[in-house]
Amino acid sequence: MRPHPGVWSRPSRPILALGLVGASFFALPFVALLAKAPWSSLPEFVRDDDVQSALSLSIITSLITTFLAVVFGIPLAWVLARSEIPGRRWLRALCTLSMVLPPVVGGVALFLALGRRGIVGGPLFAAFGVSLPFTTSAVVVAQLFVAMPFLVLTVEAALRSLDPAKEEAARTLGGSNWYVFRRVTMPSIQPAAVSGLVLTWARALGEFGATITFAGSFPGTTRTVPLATYLALENDLDQAILLSLLLVGVSFGVLVGLRDRWIGVAFGGGP
Repeated sequence: MRPHPGVWSRPSRPILALGLVGASFFALPFVALLAKAPWSSLPEFVRDDDVQSALSLSIITSLITTFLAVVFGIPLAWVLARSEIPGRRWLRALCTLSMVLPPVVGGVALFLALGRRGIVGGPLFAAFGVSLPFTTSAVVVAQLFVAMPFLVLTVEAALRSLDPAKEEAARTLGGSNWYVFRRVTMPSIQPAAVSGLVLTWARALGEFGATITFAGSFPGTTRTVPLATYLALENDLDQAILLSLLLVGVSFGVLVGLRDRWIGVAFGGGP
């Protein structure tokens, strides 16, 4: 439902002025980034082997992360929205805690859990010789830990707001729980699921703190674009600017592509 035009289309001048100041606060850093960018170096920059390696690693790991988030996040969202397990509120807080933690804290926690001396990683290394930290798999784990809550929250909100009448009608007609979930529930929450999925991918693509703590920064193995940007800032400002523009362009394109309707669904609003 759209707001009544008489109420929302003509804000008072003080509100409009404050709103424009707020918008300028967000726009100014990106305007500065565009103004300072060495555009003449862009073609050579894109062909650089290190840049292509970081970009391909970021894309591959973020896509794997998104796939795993779908596999585990949608069932988790269903449990949080529809089950009656004890302590569900605490479980929801635990599963979304990584959204508000400083990412480096998440990296430390992953290291203590999955490192060679971690509570899970230690026995795993002793039994099979498997060491997860400072590998490409560690990048995926760090991204998943930080990004999956975006999908969980959006899908859970959609499941909570979904009218159960269609699902009950399908069950009455003989549909199994899996059939109802696959043919009725999922199509009904598709906008929220897609928006949550894309936001998860974008967050994984930009992940920095947990990745550098748990996976390190090794060229071709764990050095994603955000890590390459941070390192370039110390030695080559122009390269750091161009890497930043690359991530800004991708993220902005994702948000514009979602459109207002899907963004509203993702955060619990209307179309």
